[in-house]
Amino acid sequence: MRLSLRGYTTAVVGDMAREPVGQQIADDLTAIAHLVSRTASLAVVMTDFTVPVPARRAVLRDLLEARVHPIALRLALRAVEIERADELATSLHELYELAIHMHDMGEKELLAQEPISTRGQWRDLAEGYATAVFEDSTPDDLEEIEDELFRFARVMEASQSLRRALVDPNYSVDSRRKLIDGLLQGKVKAATLRVAKITLEGHVRDAVGALDFLSELAARARGWRVARVHTARPVNDGERRSLSEAMERITGHPVELHVLEDPELLGGAVIQVGDLLVDASARHRLDELKDHLLGPEAAETGAVH
Repeated sequence: MRLSLRGYTTAVVGDMAREPVGQQIADDLTAIAHLVSRTASLAVVMTDFTVPVPARRAVLRDLLEARVHPIALRLALRAVEIERADELATSLHELYELAIHMHDMGEKELLAQEPISTRGQWRDLAEGYATAVFEDSTPDDLEEIEDELFRFARVMEASQSLRRALVDPNYSVDSRRKLIDGLLQGKVKAATLRVAKITLEGHVRDAVGALDFLSELAARARGWRVARVHTARPVNDGERRSLSEAMERITGHPVELHVLEDPELLGGAVIQVGDLLVDASARHRLDELKDHLLGPEAAETGAVH
């Protein structure tokens, strides 16, 4: 099972996992898995990658909507959307196992038992978790959630002690959860608080980057993209508008600018949208000029000061 599906399931089931309904969800998931794997005609349709995903989702929805718990159906439809078609039956069985483990142990205990060890794994888990939370949010709520996550990232960026406390593995996860609760509870939306806490999983070392990633996911959920713009000086309204329009042409989506001043750039700007990075700063151009004039060896040995 993809970690994004695990994160999605963790968010959707949540506190219900330990309740009787958690057992019902698990039972319905295993029933769906058996149905898909043991019904020949259905198995052919659901595991054929040439059948479009929307068509496979529609088949499963029409067949099960009135027969299983809505959450079990939601999870199965998500599996159809993101898992390989030929691995769907296996993924559905794994969904059942995850749901029953959550019922027996709970969300926190399960995450503690199966820790996330790499940055890539955390991003996959967090993306699935945030996707589920954002699906239950309105566009207006998403805009507010995005802004709250971005502002929390800036608060953390300005406080070395806070960053250290939230990423230090010597502090227990429960202690760090209480710290985030103390900082955000009652001050931000419940969805923002839920998503912010996912930064505590997987020994995240760059908490600021993790929050910025989650903020960008919130923007994507409402059809926007986020451009992080580092400039040496303030940007006026006209420049913001021109830059936003240019980035919209490049990405094909409305773009929201998050502008941060960085005098060390000397001039120009550094712009990042997802994996796209444009460094048009004066400092970067000076570094390139130094490398060109001196060659790599001289630049590395510091021939010019």
